[in-house]
Amino acid sequence: MNVQKTAVLQAVIAAACYGVSTPFSKILLAEIPPTLMAALLYLGAGIGMSFISAFQNKSGTAKKEAKVTRKDLPYAVAMIVLDIAAPIFLMTGLTMTTAANASLLNNFEIVATSVIALVFFKEAVGRRTWAAIILITFSSILLSVEDVSGFSFSVGSLFVLLACVCWGLENNCTRMLSLKNPVHVVVLKGFGSGLGALYIAFVLGEFSAAVPYVIAALILGFFAYGLSIFFYIRAQRELGAARTSAYYAVAPFIGVGLSFLIFGQDFTPMFFIALVIMIAGSYYAAAEKHKHPHTHCRVEHEHRHSHGDGHHTHTHSDFDKGEHSHPHVHEETAHSHRHTPDMHHNHSH
Repeated sequence: MNVQKTAVLQAVIAAACYGVSTPFSKILLAEIPPTLMAALLYLGAGIGMSFISAFQNKSGTAKKEAKVTRKDLPYAVAMIVLDIAAPIFLMTGLTMTTAANASLLNNFEIVATSVIALVFFKEAVGRRTWAAIILITFSSILLSVEDVSGFSFSVGSLFVLLACVCWGLENNCTRMLSLKNPVHVVVLKGFGSGLGALYIAFVLGEFSAAVPYVIAALILGFFAYGLSIFFYIRAQRELGAARTSAYYAVAPFIGVGLSFLIFGQDFTPMFFIALVIMIAGSYYAAAEKHKHPHTHCRVEHEHRHSHGDGHHTHTHSDFDKGEHSHPHVHEETAHSHRHTPDMHHNHSH
């Protein structure tokens, strides 16, 4: 399996892990307040991935990955702050709208990620991605309208959309860390965002004595946030922020399916129309193709790599030892091949 297919598979696995989050969070919110729930989800991710980090250190796998450094601090801080806000907005929205509605609205994260990637990070966005943005935005509007005759919006839906905007910006900040050890990034996210949200929960007086629900939330956080973010970051290395979020579009549909199975919600005509449009938008987002002659400027950085991908042509004494990490230089080169806006393809168009 080539590198990009592996990255697509990792994005889909990330989506599957996150897809279970919304319906099961809806159940746990019966006993756990929204802000505390957001804190527990990220703390579960941090605790679970800490064990994996310890295993990596013991097995020597961590040596193949680049470490998060002081230069990465601005993106790391922004990532943590946005990860505090986003789940709080989502959990609050979940208390006001259906799990199926919230699950499908999560696809608006594709729009937010793609537009922010284009405007602020100059990531290429093609025609199919623009078509996806338009379709997903229209579907999100349909899902957010509470009363068509009076054209009033659902407050719960607006909170979910606000969470998507936060995560869209956070995805782009995380992309800047995607060359670093993904386990370390998730541990940083988990404890940083989890403790931040926990502090806010205590200030708001949000507590829960339902210990089984608290434990369940921590376990859910490990799978739905910890493992999901880990595979998401691995995918971002090869696909870039916009395309990874496109494949991640599988997650809301998993959430929708589980929501109907668990809660037996009514399948309204408006929801069905929005679902069809959202499926079309997700298809166009995932079907984006990109190939043209391009130039790589000289750059020096550090990340996990091997020497068989056509981009890492530098040599050293043990360059044939497989994947490894060390500071290295990419000399300026020009060629043409199908590519994604990963960290090696930041060229303008």
